[in-house]
Amino acid sequence: MKPFLGFACLIGLIISGNLSAQSYQEKTTSASNVRLNVTNLGTFGNAFRGYRDGTGNPSAEYPAGSGVEHIFEGGIWIGGKENGGQIVVSTSAYDAPQGYAPGRGGFEFHVDTSITGNARNLQEFSSLFDSRYFAPDAVSHQDYVATFSDKSIVVPGTQIPINDHTRPMDVRVEMETYNWNYNFTDFMVIVNLRFYNEGQNTYDDVYTALWNNTVVRNVNITPAGAGGSAFYNRGGNGFMDSLGLAYCYDAAGDLGFTESYVGQKFLGATDKEGFHHPDLDSNFNPLSGTWEQDDFMLNYNAWVFNDFSADFAFPTTENDRYQKMSQGLNQNPCWDNPSDPACNGRDFQAELNVAGNRSDLISAGPFNSFGPGDLIEVSFAYVFAKKNEDGNPNQDNNLVQRQNLISNAGWAQQAFNGEDQNFNGILDAGEDNDGDGEITRFILPSPPSIPYTRVEPGDGQIEIYWSDNAERSIDPISNREDFEGYRLYLSKLGFDVTGVQDLNRDFSLIAQYDKAGNNLFNETGFGSVKLAEPYYFDDDTTAYHYKYVIDNIPNGWQYATAVTAFDEGNPESNLESLESSFLANNNRAFAGTGPNENMEENQPFVYPNPYYYGAAWEGKSNFQEESRKIIFANLPARCVIRIYTSGGDFIDEIRHDENYDGSDTRWFRTFGAEDAGENRFSGGEHAWDLLSVESQIISRGLYMYSVEDLDSGEQFTGKFVIIK
Repeated sequence: MKPFLGFACLIGLIISGNLSAQSYQEKTTSASNVRLNVTNLGTFGNAFRGYRDGTGNPSAEYPAGSGVEHIFEGGIWIGGKENGGQIVVSTSAYDAPQGYAPGRGGFEFHVDTSITGNARNLQEFSSLFDSRYFAPDAVSHQDYVATFSDKSIVVPGTQIPINDHTRPMDVRVEMETYNWNYNFTDFMVIVNLRFYNEGQNTYDDVYTALWNNTVVRNVNITPAGAGGSAFYNRGGNGFMDSLGLAYCYDAAGDLGFTESYVGQKFLGATDKEGFHHPDLDSNFNPLSGTWEQDDFMLNYNAWVFNDFSADFAFPTTENDRYQKMSQGLNQNPCWDNPSDPACNGRDFQAELNVAGNRSDLISAGPFNSFGPGDLIEVSFAYVFAKKNEDGNPNQDNNLVQRQNLISNAGWAQQAFNGEDQNFNGILDAGEDNDGDGEITRFILPSPPSIPYTRVEPGDGQIEIYWSDNAERSIDPISNREDFEGYRLYLSKLGFDVTGVQDLNRDFSLIAQYDKAGNNLFNETGFGSVKLAEPYYFDDDTTAYHYKYVIDNIPNGWQYATAVTAFDEGNPESNLESLESSFLANNNRAFAGTGPNENMEENQPFVYPNPYYYGAAWEGKSNFQEESRKIIFANLPARCVIRIYTSGGDFIDEIRHDENYDGSDTRWFRTFGAEDAGENRFSGGEHAWDLLSVESQIISRGLYMYSVEDLDSGEQFTGKFVIIK
């Protein structure tokens, strides 16, 4: 299904031109280490529209900034038997070679026109007090909230009919997505869905589902859609019944640059008959006040685009789609017992492990008697994980390789369970921690707040300053201040260009300081890093209480730095010490010369000089010729650099000031911080991409440059050599 993007430009025009009437909106998760595209129409991923020119948003990238993508497009499904008879299914996304477009078949949910005001938008909220999106009832560090429905048979605000959508279920959906910046949860996005029946019909045997076009490739190595179907048919798939987890991985694509899994996990569901999960043999029915047998199940299906063979058939009708939701491959004898005579030697799990182009579907149900005014609430999670390397090829896909995925899926389930400690769906004695009389889900233990941090690069060094705000953090379990200490991290040299960026792997602990006198950790105290008085920068009102200096850093290379805070842990709650996320406050620092006040005494220069194509710090990208760089150093705080051939022909002009952030050069957009403001330079250096003012590649040879100090008028001329 994940197709050749030959219609990409057309789709971009359709989306930008026709969606304004229904206020189409999309956002990308950024609190966690996952960059998942979420829309107010109930779709996930963006069909890789963001990678056509290298400037757009990720679709489902993990780790953030790595270029490793995992989802082409996804969405939610719901279906049932209308008044016990005709099957009706509504989907927010479905197999489409070019992804979403207004009126395209399968994209049947749209903005609910009965909703007015800001509630029609894709809203953002945060539980973080210092966030501009802070809201007291926010669930996570970044909630996205949307309301949409399947009621309309035309795209709202237009005359565009929705293809094959002639029988809506009249369902309104309230969708919330949650993601956190904790180190122990930064690999997941939870999707919580409330389905309201606002029509006149009752639906029996209802199933809800999460469908995804999963594809794991590194778009920095292989551009999205490159080679047509060959880009998409390298994935391996599987399903773990014990976890309710479907997953996909790169079995034969960008091996060595895509060592990760993407999973879709079912967490739990509730309707008027109580809490449902396939692990429960019975559930408490509030309508009858009794425990009842529960036939609730979780089904898994996978199919190949335009393949109509029986077992992995591409579903083309509502009946086909309902069958996929109600009958899973995992319920087939050939799933666990290929030796069954009915299987004719077929092993479904082995077949899914072979590289191919598949969609994944996990569905939960049946829900009985979904009548007018009824509510079904269902929770899923997108779970990402690095492959646990065991030296074997990806296609082995063994339990050792999936160890991190299994662990991460456990955290997603723990987040969902919240106060429901024995996981039975009812509030038992001792579980109501917040005293509100009902089960509160999506509760996680909390490390101390992220320290406010500032990085100041210098010549051959990096200075790190941080505030003491974490020391006043209150643990949500013990309700006491349990701050213990700080940890400082530095990335390895060349982490950004020698492979997939993954700070969980690339960071090294360089220092740790903790309270003295409480018999915990190293008992170092803070004396060697604590400042006698808080330090303030001219452009910053934050009070910085600590300082750490990293010396002997090579100029011009990128380093990532971070300061985290960790707590004491809580043995009474069986919680280990928790640490704030180093991904949430990492800064990219480039050591170098500071602003130059006298070019006569301290002459500007270029490095490396001579420059050889393929310099070690350049790395590999889809924009190779645009991602080269040399550095002009010893520059005044405000100056103009002009570059000429040895014959005097003008090549390019660069305007520099001491707040330079690298945003004018492709290299930093590819390998630097996601937000250019997180790139920190020394003030006296500026990179150039070796392209002319008309973006033409320059040839080898001798080049001249001049530097004009805009404050003093002082001039300097120099030269450098390009060798290919």
